Amino acid sequence: MYSKINSMGLLGMNAYPVQVEVDITVGLPSFDVVGLPDAAVKESRDRVRSAMKNCGYQFPVNKITVNLAPADIKKAGPLYDLPILIAMLLSTDQLGGNFDRCAFLGELSLNGEVRPVNGVLPMVLEAKENGFENIFVPSQNALEGAVVEGIRVFGIEHVNDLTAFLAGAKKLEAVSPIKSFAHTDLPEPDFSEVKGQLTARRALEIAAAGGHNALLIGPPGSGKSMLAKRLPSILPDMTFAESMETTKIHSIAGTLPHDIPLITKRPFRSPHHTVSAAGLSGGGAVPKPGEISLAHNGVLFLDELPEFSKAAMEVLRQPLEDGTVTISRVSGSLTYPCSIMLVAAMNPCPCGYFGSPNRQCTCSRLKVQQYLSRVSGPLLDRLDLHIDVMPVEFEHISSTEKAESSAAIKARVNAARIIQNERFQGTGITCNARITPAKLHEICRLTDKGLSMLKTAFEKLGLSARAYDRILKVSRTIADLDGSEVIGAAHVAEAIQYRSLDRKYWAN
Repeated sequence: MYSKINSMGLLGMNAYPVQVEVDITVGLPSFDVVGLPDAAVKESRDRVRSAMKNCGYQFPVNKITVNLAPADIKKAGPLYDLPILIAMLLSTDQLGGNFDRCAFLGELSLNGEVRPVNGVLPMVLEAKENGFENIFVPSQNALEGAVVEGIRVFGIEHVNDLTAFLAGAKKLEAVSPIKSFAHTDLPEPDFSEVKGQLTARRALEIAAAGGHNALLIGPPGSGKSMLAKRLPSILPDMTFAESMETTKIHSIAGTLPHDIPLITKRPFRSPHHTVSAAGLSGGGAVPKPGEISLAHNGVLFLDELPEFSKAAMEVLRQPLEDGTVTISRVSGSLTYPCSIMLVAAMNPCPCGYFGSPNRQCTCSRLKVQQYLSRVSGPLLDRLDLHIDVMPVEFEHISSTEKAESSAAIKARVNAARIIQNERFQGTGITCNARITPAKLHEICRLTDKGLSMLKTAFEKLGLSARAYDRILKVSRTIADLDGSEVIGAAHVAEAIQYRSLDRKYWAN
């Protein structure tokens, strides 16, 4: 007997329909799975066999062939357990019905429980696009799937619940589509806890408003990590499109909590400096998203930047420019989005006190030079804001007066980002840091004084073309925070101020 059931598959960020075909014929008992299955798919034979027996169904003692079509795309993961079992029940006449407009996803335990799988959100989206009316997913993935409107999502806890529903003996309710995505956030670090550091606070406000990359450099204990960890509290609110794309990546990677159907808070990823280049960019036999992609629409924070391997740091260069990372393997190439804010922190030398006004540096000039040279010029050039974080003065640290709160700063950041959203509507540009070269001069209009100041800085500081572009974009953000349509001399001067540290520390 032959039967066919619909399922879905994943290839990078994209899902595609998979037809699970089962043919049971007379012959020596065997159970073969074809259609480029990986090890997890092949092992479904044992899970399906045990689940059928433990759920009270007869397992056929015949020649069983399972085909996963299209057969030229590699299938990965245990999500085909459930559709294989349903197809086998149809082939053996233990279940009847027409399920052409239904899709099935789920891993099985040996007793028939349905376990969660990765990538449900993009697969439900694709199922809707392919005209499926119902999709059956593990109950722990149901909220995630219910984000998609226009398709009924059923959460399944046990095989017997599903088969009873399909046979008409039990009623199951589709999960209600999620209308409101607000959820209670845990308390997070606030900028009101930061003493002093007014320049650094202002620079991070600009970075958050325009989506700019930033480097915090200063001696130990000056508050670099403290400032960076409070950055999420002032990041602008996510749009629905950004939330959907970010959630898809975390769903594919398997990092999406089951009680959060949609990510509404910008990601903040902070990998340890021992992370490999593949850990940052993504990889594996079937390439999975790396830290760069998991930080999409959010922040990637690299603490102690020079301690990262050279390969790990250099792998960031192309993704920072393009907003995407392409992972090539023998099985093919996959592209993941990675529109991120890169925020890095570092000491200026091995002992940490080179350039400090309070303590003498004990490192030789050669050691300082070797330490700083771990951060290459091309990577440094891609960091829009270079922020000098000096030790906090006693008057500030001993003060009992609370500094400006994150809520007040975020209000200004949101106002600036609203201006940008209106400006870039329909262009595909999300923030000032992503302005394309073709639109740079159209969007970043300067006053005569502003243009003159930028020309002087370009000639005297020996800026690169990329540094020129970055200064223009940062100036545009400062003008947006100021509510100005054109970029004035004061805006340009402040932007230039944040490009001076490479002359202070990397001059020689």
